[in-house]
Amino acid sequence: MAALELYSKFARVWIPDTTEVWRSAELTKDYKLGDTVLHLQLEDETDFEYKLDPKSGVLPPLRNPDILVGENDLTALSYLHEPAVMHNLRVRFTDSKLIYTYCGIILVAINPYESLQIYGSDIINAYSGQNMGDMDPHIFAVSEEAYKQMARDEKNQSIIVSGESGAGKTVSAKYAMRYFATVSGSSAEASVEEKVLASSPIMEAIGNAKTTRNDNSSRFGKYIEIGFDRKHHIIGANMRTYLLEKSRVVFQASEERNYHIFYQLCACAHLPEFEPLKLGSADDFPYTKQGRSPIIEGVNDLNEMEATRKAFSLLGITEAHQMGLFQILSAILHLGNVEVKERGSSSCGISDESGHLVGFCDLTEVSYESMAHWLCHKKLKTATETLNKPVTRLEAINGRDALAKHIYAKLFSWIVSQVNKALSTSSKPHSFIGVLDIYGFETFEVNSFEQFCINYANEKLQQQFNMHVFKLEQEEYMKEQIPWTLIDFYDNQPCINLIEAKMGLLDLLDEECTMPKGSDDSWAQKLYNTHLKKSSHFEKPRMSNKAFIILHFADKVEYQCDGFLEKNKDTVNEEQINVLKASKFALLVELFQDEETPAAPSSSAPSGRAKVGRSTQSFREHKKSVGLQFRNSLHLLMDTLNATTPHYVRCIKPNDIKAPFMLDPHRAVQQLRACGVLETIRISSAGFPSRWTYQEFFSRYRVLMRQKEFLSDRKLTCQSVLERLVQNKDKYQFGKTKIFFRAGQVAYLEKLRADKLRAACIHIQKTIRCWLARKKYLRIRQAAITLQRYTRGHQARCLCKTMRRTRAAVIFQKYTRMWAARRQFLRQRAAAVLIQRLLRGYTARLEYKRLVCEHKALLIQRWVRGFLARWRFRRIKRAVVYLQCCVRRMLARRELKKLKIEARSVEHYKKLNFGMENKIMQLQRKLDEQHKDNRELSEQIRQMESHSATELEKLHMQLKTLQEAEEESRHRGDLVTSLQEELELVRQELEKNKEMVAELNEKNTLLKSEKDEMNRLIQEQEQQLKEKSESTHQEATEHLQAQLNEERFRYQNLLSEHLKLEERCADLRSEKEAAELSKHDHNRADSGYSSSQSDSVHSSVLTGSEVSSLEREDAGQTAADVSLLLKLQRRVAELEKEKMDLQSEMDTKEDQLQLEQTKELEDCQRVLGAERDYEALKRQELESDNKKLKKDLQELRQSLSKGSGSKLASPGGQAYNVLLEQLNSTTEELEMRKEEVLILRSQLVNHEAFKHKETGTEGDSGDSSRSPTLDLHELNEDGELWMAYESLKETNRILVSQLQTQGQSHEKEVEGLRAELQQLRAELDHQQQMLSNSLELPHDALIQASLQHEISRLTQQNMDLLEQMGKQDKMIRKLKKHLKIYMKKFGEAEGVHIEQSSPENIVGESGRTVSIVRKERDFQGMLEYRREDESKLFKILITELKPRGVVVNLVTGLPAYILLMCLRHADYANDDQRVSTLLNSSINAIKNVLKKRGDFETISFWLANTCRFLHCLRQYSGEKAYAKHNTPRQNEHCLTNFDLSEYRQVLSDLGIQIYQQLIRVIENILHPKIAPAMLEQETIQGVMGVKPTGMRKRTPSFHEEGSHSLESILKQLDVFYYTLLQHGNDTELVRQVIKQQFYVICSVTLNNLLLRKDMCSWSKGLQIRYNVCQLEEWLLDKDLQGSGARESLEPLIQAAQLLQIKKKSQDDAGAICTMCTALTTEQIVKILRLYTPVNEFEERVSISFIKSVQTLLKDRKESSQLLMDAKIIFPVTFPFNPSPVALETIQIPSSLNLNFLTPV
Repeated sequence: MAALELYSKFARVWIPDTTEVWRSAELTKDYKLGDTVLHLQLEDETDFEYKLDPKSGVLPPLRNPDILVGENDLTALSYLHEPAVMHNLRVRFTDSKLIYTYCGIILVAINPYESLQIYGSDIINAYSGQNMGDMDPHIFAVSEEAYKQMARDEKNQSIIVSGESGAGKTVSAKYAMRYFATVSGSSAEASVEEKVLASSPIMEAIGNAKTTRNDNSSRFGKYIEIGFDRKHHIIGANMRTYLLEKSRVVFQASEERNYHIFYQLCACAHLPEFEPLKLGSADDFPYTKQGRSPIIEGVNDLNEMEATRKAFSLLGITEAHQMGLFQILSAILHLGNVEVKERGSSSCGISDESGHLVGFCDLTEVSYESMAHWLCHKKLKTATETLNKPVTRLEAINGRDALAKHIYAKLFSWIVSQVNKALSTSSKPHSFIGVLDIYGFETFEVNSFEQFCINYANEKLQQQFNMHVFKLEQEEYMKEQIPWTLIDFYDNQPCINLIEAKMGLLDLLDEECTMPKGSDDSWAQKLYNTHLKKSSHFEKPRMSNKAFIILHFADKVEYQCDGFLEKNKDTVNEEQINVLKASKFALLVELFQDEETPAAPSSSAPSGRAKVGRSTQSFREHKKSVGLQFRNSLHLLMDTLNATTPHYVRCIKPNDIKAPFMLDPHRAVQQLRACGVLETIRISSAGFPSRWTYQEFFSRYRVLMRQKEFLSDRKLTCQSVLERLVQNKDKYQFGKTKIFFRAGQVAYLEKLRADKLRAACIHIQKTIRCWLARKKYLRIRQAAITLQRYTRGHQARCLCKTMRRTRAAVIFQKYTRMWAARRQFLRQRAAAVLIQRLLRGYTARLEYKRLVCEHKALLIQRWVRGFLARWRFRRIKRAVVYLQCCVRRMLARRELKKLKIEARSVEHYKKLNFGMENKIMQLQRKLDEQHKDNRELSEQIRQMESHSATELEKLHMQLKTLQEAEEESRHRGDLVTSLQEELELVRQELEKNKEMVAELNEKNTLLKSEKDEMNRLIQEQEQQLKEKSESTHQEATEHLQAQLNEERFRYQNLLSEHLKLEERCADLRSEKEAAELSKHDHNRADSGYSSSQSDSVHSSVLTGSEVSSLEREDAGQTAADVSLLLKLQRRVAELEKEKMDLQSEMDTKEDQLQLEQTKELEDCQRVLGAERDYEALKRQELESDNKKLKKDLQELRQSLSKGSGSKLASPGGQAYNVLLEQLNSTTEELEMRKEEVLILRSQLVNHEAFKHKETGTEGDSGDSSRSPTLDLHELNEDGELWMAYESLKETNRILVSQLQTQGQSHEKEVEGLRAELQQLRAELDHQQQMLSNSLELPHDALIQASLQHEISRLTQQNMDLLEQMGKQDKMIRKLKKHLKIYMKKFGEAEGVHIEQSSPENIVGESGRTVSIVRKERDFQGMLEYRREDESKLFKILITELKPRGVVVNLVTGLPAYILLMCLRHADYANDDQRVSTLLNSSINAIKNVLKKRGDFETISFWLANTCRFLHCLRQYSGEKAYAKHNTPRQNEHCLTNFDLSEYRQVLSDLGIQIYQQLIRVIENILHPKIAPAMLEQETIQGVMGVKPTGMRKRTPSFHEEGSHSLESILKQLDVFYYTLLQHGNDTELVRQVIKQQFYVICSVTLNNLLLRKDMCSWSKGLQIRYNVCQLEEWLLDKDLQGSGARESLEPLIQAAQLLQIKKKSQDDAGAICTMCTALTTEQIVKILRLYTPVNEFEERVSISFIKSVQTLLKDRKESSQLLMDAKIIFPVTFPFNPSPVALETIQIPSSLNLNFLTPV
């Protein structure tokens, strides 16, 4: 397609702009050939006409589609030009916060001016081992590429970091060195990496300074060579420095500083060790105060000084040398304070009133007179004599400053040489990686000699860069077999020749320096005469004769000639140097040794701009010019770079105000032009910049293909499609594996694809809209019909309703009229009836009133007459009663005499009833008491009589008053009405009271309801408190569990570190032994090029004896390691002890809690039940007694009241009869009790006799002479009846004693229960009191109080349980001892015992003989072996055992069972030495096997056997906790003589080590498969697509392996799972392994997602979710849902959902924050920033939306780490799993060749 056709309507272009450099616009009209104006619309929707140049006809550059914006590689853009590069960088930097971008082979790094969390060890591990194009651009990716190419190609590498001041060159170089130090271990010294990193703070202190552009600007260039051995481990480093800016020592511009070291010294002036240096504030010295900016914001010079001194110490520079360095630096500051005064016109003198020159001389230990003299004089040598000539004041000041610069340059060179000595190594490096940190291209308003040298170096580097880019392009074309056409690229060789060729600028400068009267003006004239109009790169300014212009590759630069000669000469007064050489200060003399001794190493030229640290310079080097030295060093540097494979990092400074993530377009474009990025773009765009593989092209553009074009060969398919779509064949080329496109062709194809998709979308929309419209029409039609139907029905119903209402109205009128007439009739009749009723009522009331008056008069008469008759009757009756009383008193006295006579006859009754005397006495006492009561009653009767008399008198008085009142009532009849009124009032008050009572009742009901509500609230609060306490307990338990897991994790990490250290010791030992024999070279394996660990991760753990032997063999070299091992062992022991304490404490607390709950429940139930039963029984007894007593008392009172007359004391009286009845009933009750006791005793005796008879019958059953019948006469004759009687009495006594003891025990139990009940009541009261008190406390204090109470209670219970446990342990030990004794006795008795039988039993009835067969002894589950067969046992059973054969043919865990049976025999024989040897040797053998054969199958097999052996040692230890699962036979097989708990811990540690080794092997197997399977493979066809960028992925360092799919991962998981089960691993252990595997899958996938921008899209989220579902289904098939593996995938699931969720509104932001709980804020924001649409129809995430998400997530408290730690291993546990296999049933197969094992 022609380029002009792309300028159609709606096409977007870039137009120049003075503010933004380039501005985007859209065509509003198609461009036609010959048009002079483009009609555009800007982004702010304003119209604009862009005028075209009619001569050139150049159109503005086209803009890339939005879908291509933000690419990782600028060369992947369809349109390659400056505005596209700028826009891509702006989008990545400002919107996505990505500071790195590829541009072909260049890494463009933009300084963010903000600290980013992208340089941690997790990021290093993520980039380690990855291909350069697989991950997002990063300095670590470039470093990894260099490291891999060095390892693969065995060729040296170099990383060239360039950029202007403030662009971040030093930081980038520092991170590159940190990467190398991290991914490669040191082979000789463990501190080499630290030393390499420690050189950075030193060089920054002495070579960096604050400038207007950068607070930490590097004022020198450096090239660091990091040396590696054959195993690619760092063994040393070497540093070269270039072009130190010495002038900064004596002069700084405004807002700039001197080198950092001077300000650090001034900040330490108050320290005691710095007092002799006589320092002060930085404002006290001219060398440090000229810039008027002594402080850098956010930098503490005192802390920086501490870091510098630590770095010096780490590099081996002693404290004495450090103080010497600081002394020289202080002397330079004092030298700057020396004042020079004029003495005439041509001489000067030193005015040292302040004593700074004295201080300088004291610090440098030189002669004050000599230094003062030569500061003001110089020596002139002629052919015949030498003259001392005074100098002017200006010359003296310049000489002073030159001396200061020279001393600093020498000191700088010496420090660099010391750093190189510290980083050097005795062995020669096999290869190296160089890191070049040098100035970028510089241009200022005033450019001098320094800028000239810098730009000269950049010209050389740019030439090397152009050649390298051109070479790579050529290699790519040749590789794909595409015709190579020469590409015109900028060659800066003419510019370089202008500078360094013969008669070039440097040659003319050196020539002018040698002239006696040479000057800058004469040099300028020579330049004009030689090069003006002869060289296209040289120009002369119009308005100046002291400047010249050079056309560099980046820009035109005007240089001022002033100072060129002086800076090139760099002259220093030789006499001043001689004075310094004569110093007594050894370090100062050492600095100038190279000027005396030709063989001595030289570090710098006089100017310091020449190469530093070289040892091949001679004494004449000092006489060479600065330009010559710099040219020579630059040539050497270029030779070094040309001999290496270069990697380029271009640092860009985004703005001059140091604002974070703000890009200034003008500054950025200027630097892009200067650093070669645009040149790379131009070279790429000149050929075929866009390159696609055939598969990628087919996947992306198959929508443009027709059905007939689909062929089996992808290449032919692509060719046919392109020939149809693109007519011009020059626009593309077909390579072997890729299609090459010209610039703009991909955009054209994307336009065709978008048009095709848009047309398809329109067709789909048309069809859907038609379907929706028809569906809507049908719905409306149906609705209209429905409305019509309902309308017509409504009208019909309305008509019917009208007719009904008309008929109803007629009926209503009829009945209404009838009702009106009837109402009139009824009203008239009611009026007549009312009149009649009123008249009749009036007449009746008059008659009633008359009758009432008559009735009341009769009633009054009746009551008065009755009262008078009763009064007369009572008076007569009182007189009669008095006479009767007198008669009865006389008769009673007579009766009393008779009763006294009869009382004497009671003695006879006593004789007859001798046994009832006591009872009678009691009754007598009761009778006396009753007499006393009778007397009291009689006294009361008399009182009542007297009271009744008084009452009678009162009644008489009342009668009189009543009579008077009656008389008065006759006169007060009118008071009745008033009383009636009062009655009415009382009634009213009563009604009011009733209302008040009702109100009170209502209030009472309200109060009751409130009370019920309060009770409910109290119950709810109690329930809440209970739930809260339970939740608090649960939280505490979870916290303890978390602490236990964390401690277990730390312990296992320490164990793994301990293992690594032991492996390190073993490796050192093996290397030492191998070094003594021969030296072998080992290349780095493919998968280990970037690994920071050793290639072998399996080694045996050293035992104590091995450690001691290693100490004896290599005490000098490994003493530190052994001490570290011992410390680690002690630490491991302490941690294990703490772990056991925590575990036991946790178990104890759980057991106590359960016991406490059950015990409290049972005690409460028992106590409450007993208390309830006891109280009920007691209440019943008391009630019965009370009723009985009340009944007796009532009968007694009745009898006394009735017998109060004369017959009270008569024998036949009622009271006397009652007493007799009570006495009889008591006697009968006593007799009944006696009979019951006799019956009970007889039953007990009969029962005992029956038992005795049974025993006797059983004992006599064998005697045939005894008769089964008994003869009673014979029994009687033999006295057996007496014996039976005695035996019955004895049994009675026994029964009585048993009953007594049972009663006592019952009483004790009752007392104990009562005491417990009292204690529980007290505790309950205490708890209720505490609860009531706690309810008054605030919430926090309530929780604290409850926790303290719970802790105290649990502590008390713990103490009680500990006491009980101690008692039980003592009892168990005692019983064990007794058991051992009894077992020994039983064994002896069993060995001695021989079966004996009678001859009758031997010979049968038939008389035949029976042969005797000896029984074989039972197998006891023990194996015996000879001591000399021990090594053979371990060799066969462990070393040479093949897991596959054992698993297929033998019992799982057979080696563990065999070792256990051998151990049991050693325990049975009480052979402690054999037990120790057996366990130690087996453990070491397992370690050696795992070290030699570290494959998954072997590790799984020995993990299963180690765990089984550990479980068996627990199971057969005899401990109660483990023995409860055993069978009786297994308990018999328990160990008896040895406690192997410590060896169980050793085996547990071994199991942990094997588990960690297994996990690492699994990680190594899964790691390369995870990212391709989970992210790259298209498991859902047609969903992912290929991103339309034609990505130029970097050429991988290694050949691509076969692509991995999700099926391969699932198959691998199946292999792992079934292998673990086949080897007999515990199910819980298998679940832990599966959980770890899924965590690895999640972490690796998520880390790759976070570091790969091309993977963050909607379709990729769908793909990830599908893959996760496949993994979940795998878990479901294996029934592993509860293993925690599904939860470990939660971060990945949420990341996939985040890619698919809507990301526009504030509600969407809230939904993201609610959903993504397993992701950190950093991860969420990173994914949102990386989100990249794959199709044009998707939208990017706006910056405002990301900020809103950040605002919602700002309160989260979480780690700021971006990546998940994929190397973490969860702590493993080995739950006890007893074996059901009986040891005696195990058969050892003959295939194992263990015939020397003898079963016991």
